[in-house]
Amino acid sequence: MQTSTTPRFSRSAIAIAVGVLLVIGVATVSLTGHAEKSAPAAPAATPVTVASVIERSVTEWDDFSGRVEAIERVEIRPRISGTIDAVHFQDGQLVKKGALLFTIDPRPYKAELARAEAARAGAQARLTLSKTELDRTRRLLEDRAVAQRELDQRENALHEADANLKAADAAVLTARLNLQYTEITAPVSGRVSRAEITVGNLVATGPTAPTLTTLVSVSPVYVNFEVDEPTYIRYAGNGTVGNSGVNRVPVSIGLTSEEGYPRQGHVKSFDNRIDNSSGTIRVRAVFANEDGTLTPGMYARVRTGDSNAKNALLIDDKAVGTDQDKKFVMVVGADNKAVYRPVTLGPMVEGLRVVRSGLKLDERIVVNGLQRIRPNDTVAPEVVKMDARVASANTGKSAGQAASSAVN
Repeated sequence: MQTSTTPRFSRSAIAIAVGVLLVIGVATVSLTGHAEKSAPAAPAATPVTVASVIERSVTEWDDFSGRVEAIERVEIRPRISGTIDAVHFQDGQLVKKGALLFTIDPRPYKAELARAEAARAGAQARLTLSKTELDRTRRLLEDRAVAQRELDQRENALHEADANLKAADAAVLTARLNLQYTEITAPVSGRVSRAEITVGNLVATGPTAPTLTTLVSVSPVYVNFEVDEPTYIRYAGNGTVGNSGVNRVPVSIGLTSEEGYPRQGHVKSFDNRIDNSSGTIRVRAVFANEDGTLTPGMYARVRTGDSNAKNALLIDDKAVGTDQDKKFVMVVGADNKAVYRPVTLGPMVEGLRVVRSGLKLDERIVVNGLQRIRPNDTVAPEVVKMDARVASANTGKSAGQAASSAVN
């Protein structure tokens, strides 16, 4: 008797197939759910502060370093030889023009003047005698009592006597000048240094004459500083380099002990050449110095400006980033996307940075949060005004947050 096993085998195969399908289904559902669960969400917009580029009429300033120089500096030297009799000033004293500084022993020069005056009197007497003798000889010649030769001799004697009198006059003048030179006075008003030669010392004239003291004028004073070539070219383009324009270039200075640039002056002159090694040109400015604070050799912070105010685009300096040797800002468009924009900058004016190229009026730029975004990032802008007060406030806020973080 034959038995069939086919139905039994079919049921087993079906059971296995159903099991495999169930396992595959469960695995598929599991993988699908896991994939849906781990899918990345869209990035959130980065919060930043933005402000619109503004335009103002400004005077652009450039900063330099300079040194104070006296307009007049005199080395006081003796014009005659002699012994110092007196010193008539205190070290560092302010003196007026014509004030007596030193006295050289005048007695030898008084004697020389007396001798010269006596010699002049003798020359005058000889001239008078020569005139008398010439007149007498002329009358005698008319009576043919003397020869023509004698008349010629008398005329020659008169000319010689006249020349001797002129020489005597010159000797008297020289003696008087030498006597005047025994009193050494200040040629200009200013401040004297210390006395290098004291009472009782012998001084001489000539190339080896010693410096008795130095004298510098006090007010006004020069401030000399070096200007780079691009700045000089800008001034030249504005017509302020020529003689008619230099006085229109405003200059301000501040000393190391002063805040800002409280002292006002103007450019006196530009040098006639640019230094090949440094690429700069020397500029000389003039400042009043009524209080006498500005001392020759003193360091000064110098700020110069274009005398012609002009419109300029201004932004907060914190909005500027550095990309190697370039400067850039992030412009935020209507779609709130950050766009990289290279810019050319000018100086700081009224707390804001001048933009020479790269931006347009009213364009929105990131002024706070620049370090948190990259080009083409979506941002959530908070709009503020672009002015110096906002810039200062933001700076102060950032500083305060940094200080708070440091304390915590």
